[in-house]
Amino acid sequence: MKILQVIPFFSPKFGGSVTVLYELSKELAKRNHEVTIITSDFGFDSQYAKTIHDAGVEVIPFHCIANFGLFLYTPSIKKWLEKNLKKFDIIHLHNYRSYQNVVIRSFAVKYGIPYIVQAHGSLPRIIEKQSLKKVYDMVWGNTILNHASKIVAVSRSEVDQFRQAGIPNEKITVIPNAVNYISPASLPPVGQFREHYNIHKKHIILYVGRLHKRKGIEFLISAFYSFIQSWTRNDVALVIIGPDGGYQSLLENLVEQIGLSDKVRFIGFLPSLADAYLDADVLVYPSIYEIFGLVPFEALLCGTPVIVTNDCGCGEIIKEAECGYLVLYGDVASLSETLKFSLEHPDINRSMVEAGRRYIEEHLLWDSVVKQVEEMYEGCVRHV
Repeated sequence: MKILQVIPFFSPKFGGSVTVLYELSKELAKRNHEVTIITSDFGFDSQYAKTIHDAGVEVIPFHCIANFGLFLYTPSIKKWLEKNLKKFDIIHLHNYRSYQNVVIRSFAVKYGIPYIVQAHGSLPRIIEKQSLKKVYDMVWGNTILNHASKIVAVSRSEVDQFRQAGIPNEKITVIPNAVNYISPASLPPVGQFREHYNIHKKHIILYVGRLHKRKGIEFLISAFYSFIQSWTRNDVALVIIGPDGGYQSLLENLVEQIGLSDKVRFIGFLPSLADAYLDADVLVYPSIYEIFGLVPFEALLCGTPVIVTNDCGCGEIIKEAECGYLVLYGDVASLSETLKFSLEHPDINRSMVEAGRRYIEEHLLWDSVVKQVEEMYEGCVRHV
Protein backbone atom coordinates (compact mmCIF):
# COMPACT_ATOMS: atom_id res chain seq x y z
CA MET A 1 0.00 0.00 0.00
CA LYS A 2 1.17 3.57 -0.72
CA ILE A 3 0.50 5.61 2.39
CA LEU A 4 0.73 9.38 2.83
CA GLN A 5 1.23 10.60 6.40
CA VAL A 6 0.61 14.30 7.08
CA ILE A 7 1.63 16.43 10.07
CA PRO A 8 2.22 20.20 10.33
CA PHE A 9 5.61 19.92 12.06
CA PHE A 10 8.28 17.25 12.41
CA SER A 11 10.43 17.21 15.53
CA PRO A 12 10.11 15.19 18.76
CA LYS A 13 10.11 18.51 20.64
CA PHE A 14 6.53 19.04 19.43
CA GLY A 15 5.33 16.13 21.53
CA GLY A 16 3.54 12.83 21.29
CA SER A 17 1.76 13.26 17.95
CA VAL A 18 5.11 13.43 16.16
CA THR A 19 6.45 10.46 18.10
CA VAL A 20 3.40 8.36 17.23
CA LEU A 21 3.63 9.33 13.55
CA TYR A 22 7.36 8.53 13.48
CA GLU A 23 7.02 5.10 15.06
CA LEU A 24 3.89 4.18 13.07
CA SER A 25 5.59 5.10 9.79
CA LYS A 26 8.65 3.01 10.67
CA GLU A 27 6.49 0.01 11.53
CA LEU A 28 4.48 0.32 8.32
CA ALA A 29 7.70 0.49 6.30
CA LYS A 30 8.90 -2.69 8.02
CA ARG A 31 5.74 -4.36 6.74
CA ASN A 32 6.65 -3.40 3.15
CA HIS A 33 4.34 -0.43 2.75
CA GLU A 34 5.57 2.62 0.85
CA VAL A 35 5.30 5.48 3.34
CA THR A 36 5.79 9.21 2.71
CA ILE A 37 5.52 11.95 5.33
CA ILE A 38 4.76 15.52 4.30
CA THR A 39 5.17 18.37 6.75
CA SER A 40 6.41 21.95 7.04
CA ASP A 41 9.96 23.12 7.65
CA PHE A 42 8.88 24.99 10.80
CA GLY A 43 11.10 23.63 13.59
CA PHE A 44 12.07 20.79 11.26
CA ASP A 45 14.54 18.30 12.75
CA SER A 46 16.68 17.13 9.84
CA GLN A 47 18.55 14.54 11.91
CA TYR A 48 15.27 13.05 13.12
CA ALA A 49 14.12 12.93 9.49
CA LYS A 50 17.34 11.20 8.46
CA THR A 51 16.84 8.41 10.99
CA ILE A 52 13.40 7.57 9.59
CA HIS A 53 14.63 7.97 6.00
CA ASP A 54 17.23 5.31 6.81
CA ALA A 55 14.30 3.09 7.88
CA GLY A 56 12.71 3.49 4.43
CA VAL A 57 10.35 6.42 4.97
CA GLU A 58 10.58 9.57 2.84
CA VAL A 59 10.04 12.90 4.63
CA ILE A 60 9.24 16.00 2.57
CA PRO A 61 9.19 19.39 4.35
CA PHE A 62 7.48 22.33 2.61
CA HIS A 63 8.57 25.87 3.34
CA CYS A 64 6.48 27.68 5.95
CA ILE A 65 6.10 31.31 4.88
CA ALA A 66 3.82 32.31 7.78
CA ASN A 67 2.96 30.99 11.24
CA PHE A 68 -0.45 31.90 12.62
CA GLY A 69 -0.40 30.29 16.07
CA LEU A 70 1.01 27.03 14.61
CA PHE A 71 -1.33 27.25 11.62
CA LEU A 72 1.68 26.82 9.35
CA TYR A 73 1.11 28.28 5.88
CA THR A 74 2.95 26.19 3.26
CA PRO A 75 1.40 27.08 -0.13
CA SER A 76 4.06 25.20 -2.13
CA ILE A 77 2.41 21.97 -0.98
CA LYS A 78 -0.37 22.47 -3.57
CA LYS A 79 1.86 21.96 -6.58
CA TRP A 80 3.27 18.76 -5.08
CA LEU A 81 -0.21 17.44 -4.32
CA GLU A 82 -1.40 18.12 -7.88
CA LYS A 83 1.48 16.08 -9.22
CA ASN A 84 1.79 13.28 -6.65
CA LEU A 85 -1.33 12.72 -4.55
CA LYS A 86 -3.09 10.43 -7.05
CA LYS A 87 -0.47 7.71 -6.59
CA PHE A 88 -1.38 7.15 -2.92
CA ASP A 89 -3.93 4.61 -1.68
CA ILE A 90 -4.68 6.22 1.70
CA ILE A 91 -3.95 9.47 3.54
CA HIS A 92 -3.50 9.72 7.32
CA LEU A 93 -3.87 13.25 8.75
CA HIS A 94 -2.24 13.77 12.15
CA ASN A 95 -3.47 16.60 14.40
CA TYR A 96 -6.67 18.39 13.58
CA ARG A 97 -6.36 22.13 13.00
CA SER A 98 -3.70 22.67 10.35
CA TYR A 99 -3.30 24.35 6.98
CA GLN A 100 -2.02 21.06 5.58
CA ASN A 101 -5.28 19.28 6.47
CA VAL A 102 -7.34 22.02 4.81
CA VAL A 103 -5.49 21.73 1.50
CA ILE A 104 -5.17 17.96 1.47
CA ARG A 105 -8.86 17.39 2.19
CA SER A 106 -9.84 19.26 -0.97
CA PHE A 107 -7.36 17.32 -3.11
CA ALA A 108 -8.34 13.99 -1.52
CA VAL A 109 -12.00 14.61 -2.33
CA LYS A 110 -11.11 15.75 -5.85
CA TYR A 111 -9.13 12.57 -6.57
CA GLY A 112 -11.32 10.17 -4.60
CA ILE A 113 -8.62 9.11 -2.14
CA PRO A 114 -9.81 8.10 1.36
CA TYR A 115 -8.31 9.88 4.32
CA ILE A 116 -8.20 9.32 8.07
CA VAL A 117 -8.07 11.96 10.80
CA GLN A 118 -6.18 11.35 14.04
CA ALA A 119 -6.51 14.45 16.21
CA HIS A 120 -4.12 13.36 19.00
CA GLY A 121 -6.29 15.14 21.56
CA SER A 122 -6.43 18.45 19.67
CA LEU A 123 -10.19 18.46 19.01
CA PRO A 124 -11.59 20.28 22.10
CA ARG A 125 -11.55 24.08 22.08
CA ILE A 126 -9.80 24.48 25.44
CA ILE A 127 -7.04 26.38 27.27
CA GLU A 128 -5.99 28.87 24.57
CA LYS A 129 -6.93 30.35 21.17
CA GLN A 130 -10.53 29.23 21.68
CA SER A 131 -12.02 31.83 19.32
CA LEU A 132 -9.55 30.98 16.55
CA LYS A 133 -10.28 27.28 17.02
CA LYS A 134 -14.00 27.95 16.70
CA VAL A 135 -13.46 29.86 13.45
CA TYR A 136 -11.30 27.04 12.05
CA ASP A 137 -13.96 24.47 12.91
CA MET A 138 -16.73 26.48 11.27
CA VAL A 139 -14.78 27.26 8.09
CA TRP A 140 -12.78 24.02 7.58
CA GLY A 141 -12.67 21.64 10.53
CA ASN A 142 -16.20 20.26 10.51
CA THR A 143 -15.92 19.57 6.78
CA ILE A 144 -12.60 17.76 7.29
CA LEU A 145 -14.18 15.51 9.93
CA ASN A 146 -17.35 14.87 7.97
CA HIS A 147 -15.51 13.83 4.79
CA ALA A 148 -13.05 11.53 6.61
CA SER A 149 -13.39 7.80 6.00
CA LYS A 150 -12.44 7.11 9.60
CA ILE A 151 -11.61 9.04 12.76
CA VAL A 152 -9.01 7.50 15.07
CA ALA A 153 -9.54 7.83 18.82
CA VAL A 154 -6.95 6.46 21.21
CA SER A 155 -9.16 6.15 24.31
CA ARG A 156 -12.75 6.27 25.52
CA SER A 157 -12.27 9.88 26.59
CA GLU A 158 -11.35 10.85 23.02
CA VAL A 159 -14.32 8.89 21.64
CA ASP A 160 -16.54 11.06 23.83
CA GLN A 161 -14.91 14.19 22.39
CA PHE A 162 -15.75 13.13 18.83
CA ARG A 163 -19.29 12.13 19.78
CA GLN A 164 -19.84 15.57 21.29
CA ALA A 165 -18.64 17.04 17.99
CA GLY A 166 -21.37 15.11 16.18
CA ILE A 167 -19.27 12.30 14.71
CA PRO A 168 -21.29 9.05 14.48
CA ASN A 169 -20.02 5.96 16.30
CA GLU A 170 -19.54 3.97 13.10
CA LYS A 171 -16.98 6.47 11.83
CA ILE A 172 -14.81 6.28 14.98
CA THR A 173 -12.15 3.58 15.34
CA VAL A 174 -10.41 3.12 18.70
CA ILE A 175 -6.72 2.30 18.31
CA PRO A 176 -4.44 3.01 21.29
CA ASN A 177 -1.07 4.61 20.96
CA ALA A 178 1.72 2.06 21.07
CA VAL A 179 4.91 1.88 23.08
CA ASN A 180 8.34 0.72 21.97
CA TYR A 181 9.34 -2.34 23.96
CA ILE A 182 12.10 -1.73 26.50
CA SER A 183 13.87 -4.87 27.60
CA PRO A 184 15.16 -4.87 31.19
CA ALA A 185 18.48 -6.10 29.81
CA SER A 186 18.81 -3.00 27.61
CA LEU A 187 18.43 -0.45 30.41
CA PRO A 188 21.39 1.81 31.25
CA PRO A 189 23.25 1.51 34.57
CA VAL A 190 21.39 2.70 37.65
CA GLY A 191 22.62 6.10 38.83
CA GLN A 192 23.73 7.38 35.43
CA PHE A 193 21.10 10.13 35.27
CA ARG A 194 21.74 11.21 38.87
CA GLU A 195 25.47 11.44 38.27
CA HIS A 196 25.16 13.35 34.99
CA TYR A 197 22.86 15.99 36.52
CA ASN A 198 24.50 16.03 39.94
CA ILE A 199 21.33 15.03 41.81
CA HIS A 200 22.19 13.69 45.27
CA LYS A 201 18.78 13.49 46.93
CA LYS A 202 17.80 9.97 47.99
CA HIS A 203 14.44 10.12 46.19
CA ILE A 204 13.46 11.54 42.79
CA ILE A 205 9.89 12.43 41.85
CA LEU A 206 9.81 12.79 38.07
CA TYR A 207 7.70 14.66 35.54
CA VAL A 208 8.23 14.16 31.79
CA GLY A 209 6.40 16.14 29.12
CA ARG A 210 5.98 19.54 27.54
CA LEU A 211 5.87 22.49 29.90
CA HIS A 212 2.35 23.64 29.05
CA LYS A 213 -0.68 24.78 31.03
CA ARG A 214 -2.75 21.71 30.22
CA LYS A 215 -0.06 19.37 31.55
CA GLY A 216 -0.90 20.04 35.22
CA ILE A 217 2.63 20.93 36.34
CA GLU A 218 1.39 23.70 38.65
CA PHE A 219 -0.81 21.10 40.32
CA LEU A 220 2.20 18.81 40.75
CA ILE A 221 4.37 21.59 42.19
CA SER A 222 1.63 22.55 44.67
CA ALA A 223 1.25 18.91 45.73
CA PHE A 224 5.03 18.55 46.05
CA TYR A 225 5.09 21.63 48.30
CA SER A 226 2.35 20.10 50.47
CA PHE A 227 4.22 16.79 50.55
CA ILE A 228 7.44 18.49 51.67
CA GLN A 229 5.65 20.00 54.67
CA SER A 230 4.89 16.52 56.03
CA TRP A 231 8.07 14.79 54.84
CA THR A 232 10.57 15.65 57.56
CA ARG A 233 13.66 14.45 55.71
CA ASN A 234 15.48 16.71 53.23
CA ASP A 235 16.06 13.89 50.76
CA VAL A 236 13.59 14.38 47.87
CA ALA A 237 13.93 16.22 44.55
CA LEU A 238 11.26 17.00 41.97
CA VAL A 239 12.80 16.71 38.50
CA ILE A 240 10.94 18.24 35.54
CA ILE A 241 12.00 17.12 32.06
CA GLY A 242 10.61 18.46 28.81
CA PRO A 243 10.69 21.27 26.25
CA ASP A 244 9.25 24.65 27.12
CA GLY A 245 5.74 25.13 25.74
CA GLY A 246 5.71 28.79 26.80
CA TYR A 247 5.17 28.01 30.47
CA GLN A 248 8.59 27.43 32.01
CA SER A 249 9.24 30.95 33.32
CA LEU A 250 5.91 30.96 35.16
CA LEU A 251 6.71 27.59 36.73
CA GLU A 252 10.20 28.71 37.74
CA ASN A 253 8.74 31.83 39.34
CA LEU A 254 6.22 29.70 41.23
CA VAL A 255 8.98 27.40 42.52
CA GLU A 256 11.00 30.40 43.68
CA GLN A 257 8.02 32.07 45.38
CA ILE A 258 7.19 29.02 47.50
CA GLY A 259 10.82 28.39 48.42
CA LEU A 260 11.49 25.15 46.54
CA SER A 261 14.36 26.27 44.30
CA ASP A 262 16.77 23.88 46.01
CA LYS A 263 14.41 20.92 45.55
CA VAL A 264 13.06 21.37 41.99
CA ARG A 265 15.19 20.90 38.86
CA PHE A 266 14.20 21.88 35.32
CA ILE A 267 16.23 19.75 32.90
CA GLY A 268 14.77 20.69 29.50
CA PHE A 269 14.18 18.39 26.54
CA LEU A 270 15.98 15.03 26.51
CA PRO A 271 15.90 12.76 23.45
CA SER A 272 16.45 9.67 25.59
CA LEU A 273 14.65 9.11 28.88
CA ALA A 274 15.39 5.58 30.04
CA ASP A 275 18.12 6.61 32.49
CA ALA A 276 15.82 9.25 34.04
CA TYR A 277 12.96 6.78 34.44
CA LEU A 278 15.34 4.23 35.93
CA ASP A 279 16.67 6.61 38.59
CA ALA A 280 13.24 7.99 39.58
CA ASP A 281 11.33 6.60 42.54
CA VAL A 282 7.99 7.56 40.99
CA LEU A 283 6.75 9.31 37.85
CA VAL A 284 3.81 11.73 38.08
CA TYR A 285 1.64 12.40 35.02
CA PRO A 286 -0.74 15.14 36.25
CA SER A 287 -2.31 16.22 32.95
CA ILE A 288 -5.83 17.43 32.32
CA TYR A 289 -7.63 16.89 28.98
CA GLU A 290 -5.03 14.25 28.04
CA ILE A 291 -6.47 11.58 25.75
CA PHE A 292 -3.63 9.07 26.15
CA GLY A 293 -0.04 9.78 27.17
CA LEU A 294 2.87 7.46 26.38
CA VAL A 295 5.10 8.59 29.24
CA PRO A 296 3.57 6.47 32.07
CA PHE A 297 3.90 3.30 29.99
CA GLU A 298 7.51 4.03 29.08
CA ALA A 299 8.20 4.54 32.79
CA LEU A 300 6.54 1.24 33.73
CA LEU A 301 8.69 -0.60 31.18
CA CYS A 302 11.72 0.87 32.95
CA GLY A 303 10.48 -0.36 36.32
CA THR A 304 9.23 3.00 37.61
CA PRO A 305 5.86 3.25 39.40
CA VAL A 306 3.45 5.89 38.16
CA ILE A 307 0.84 8.30 39.48
CA VAL A 308 -1.64 9.63 36.89
CA THR A 309 -4.79 11.72 36.91
CA ASN A 310 -7.85 9.52 36.67
CA ASP A 311 -9.68 11.53 33.98
CA CYS A 312 -7.02 11.22 31.28
CA GLY A 313 -6.87 8.50 28.62
CA CYS A 314 -3.91 6.67 30.14
CA GLY A 315 -5.76 6.72 33.47
CA GLU A 316 -8.36 4.44 31.87
CA ILE A 317 -5.66 1.87 31.14
CA ILE A 318 -3.84 2.30 34.45
CA LYS A 319 -7.13 1.60 36.22
CA GLU A 320 -7.98 -1.39 34.03
CA ALA A 321 -4.53 -2.95 34.45
CA GLU A 322 -4.24 -1.98 38.14
CA CYS A 323 -0.70 -0.83 37.44
CA GLY A 324 -0.46 2.60 39.04
CA TYR A 325 -1.91 5.16 41.42
CA LEU A 326 -4.84 7.36 40.35
CA VAL A 327 -5.58 10.85 41.68
CA LEU A 328 -8.21 13.44 40.84
CA TYR A 329 -6.83 16.40 38.90
CA GLY A 330 -6.48 19.41 41.20
CA ASP A 331 -6.75 17.42 44.45
CA VAL A 332 -3.51 18.63 46.00
CA ALA A 333 -3.99 16.74 49.28
CA SER A 334 -4.62 13.45 47.47
CA LEU A 335 -1.54 13.77 45.26
CA SER A 336 0.58 14.79 48.24
CA GLU A 337 -0.55 11.72 50.19
CA THR A 338 -0.03 9.46 47.18
CA LEU A 339 3.53 10.73 46.74
CA LYS A 340 4.23 9.87 50.37
CA PHE A 341 2.58 6.45 50.10
CA SER A 342 4.51 5.54 46.94
CA LEU A 343 7.87 6.38 48.54
CA GLU A 344 7.01 4.33 51.62
CA HIS A 345 5.68 1.19 49.87
CA PRO A 346 8.20 -0.14 47.32
CA ASP A 347 6.64 -3.62 47.53
CA ILE A 348 3.27 -2.34 46.23
CA ASN A 349 5.11 -0.35 43.58
CA ARG A 350 6.86 -3.48 42.32
CA SER A 351 3.60 -5.40 41.94
CA MET A 352 2.06 -2.51 40.01
CA VAL A 353 5.06 -2.27 37.71
CA GLU A 354 4.88 -6.00 36.99
CA ALA A 355 1.16 -5.71 36.18
CA GLY A 356 1.89 -2.76 33.91
CA ARG A 357 4.60 -4.57 32.00
CA ARG A 358 2.30 -7.55 31.41
CA TYR A 359 -0.51 -5.31 30.13
CA ILE A 360 1.81 -3.36 27.82
CA GLU A 361 3.31 -6.53 26.37
CA GLU A 362 -0.17 -7.91 25.65
CA HIS A 363 -1.91 -4.78 24.34
CA LEU A 364 0.31 -1.76 23.65
CA LEU A 365 3.35 -2.84 21.65
CA TRP A 366 3.70 -1.73 18.04
CA ASP A 367 3.40 -5.19 16.52
CA SER A 368 -0.18 -5.42 17.78
CA VAL A 369 -1.21 -1.81 17.15
CA VAL A 370 0.16 -1.53 13.60
CA LYS A 371 -1.99 -4.50 12.55
CA GLN A 372 -5.07 -2.60 13.68
CA VAL A 373 -3.97 0.42 11.63
CA GLU A 374 -3.40 -1.76 8.55
CA GLU A 375 -6.88 -3.28 8.87
CA MET A 376 -8.39 0.20 9.11
CA TYR A 377 -6.50 1.37 6.02
CA GLU A 378 -7.55 -1.68 4.03
CA GLY A 379 -11.19 -1.23 5.01
CA CYS A 380 -11.14 2.41 3.92
CA VAL A 381 -9.56 1.57 0.55
CA ARG A 382 -12.08 -1.21 -0.09
CA HIS A 383 -15.04 1.09 0.52
CA VAL A 384 -14.00 3.93 -1.80
